[in-house]
Amino acid sequence: MSSVAELDVYRPSEDEPFMNPRQREYFRRKLENWKEEILRESRETLENLQEESQNHPDMADRASSESDRALELRTRDRQRKLISKIDAALKRIEDGTYGYCEETGDPIGLARLDARPIATLSLEAQEMHERREKVYRDE
Repeated sequence: MSSVAELDVYRPSEDEPFMNPRQREYFRRKLENWKEEILRESRETLENLQEESQNHPDMADRASSESDRALELRTRDRQRKLISKIDAALKRIEDGTYGYCEETGDPIGLARLDARPIATLSLEAQEMHERREKVYRDE
């Protein structure tokens, strides 16, 4: 396998075989780093919420603090769901299905995976899915 320094500068290219070992390692590291960052931010949020649990004598301050806390908790909930998607992507790397569209089986595309490493649909399949969703919403 490539050295850590090589992987830090490596960028997947269309000129190489799709989902070769280097590409799989690149996306595995990208996903693991993203997950670590989310978990670190979650720990910091918990620490901040524990420190900030003082009572505010002013009603406006209390309301503002409660609003901030609710927003932060909603963000953390979204990130919790994101972690499960990251874990699913890591499992797909292990079983060899990562990078291929769940609907068509076609390669998703390196640019899309680099921008959204948890993607499970090719750009075309995602657009079709969103169009179908919009039609059902409009009815």
